[in-house]
Amino acid sequence: MSTVGGGEATELWLRWKRAYETVRANVVAETTAASGVSEAELSVLVALHESGGSLRQNALAAALGWDRTRLSHLLTRMVNRGYVARAKLPNGVEVTLRPEGRHVIDATLPTLETATRRHMLDRLGPDDAKTLRALVDRLLSG
Repeated sequence: MSTVGGGEATELWLRWKRAYETVRANVVAETTAASGVSEAELSVLVALHESGGSLRQNALAAALGWDRTRLSHLLTRMVNRGYVARAKLPNGVEVTLRPEGRHVIDATLPTLETATRRHMLDRLGPDDAKTLRALVDRLLSG
């Protein structure tokens, strides 16, 4: 149960939001500049990479929290660029990371790591980073 009052809750929310947006904008700017792909394309490539290289299209939309139509349009462009392939299955569509998409991820992950470290972890002490991880895990646990 929260001990933060109404005004304090709003202030905390606004500070959290500003910190998140600032770190996110800096990390995304560096990462997309290095990768040559949009943030949305990078999100798809990372999700596929983390899943082992393929996902059902509806599972990918759910993982990203995106509307299926938005994802479908983006995937069409990504297929044309050679980053992913789509295969129709009897009960859906499977999206697979192609070699060019893997190359983008492999080339981008070091920049993502460096940018995240520079804009977030380096601003926190080791104990702060552990505390932040524990707090975020608690928030994500529902």
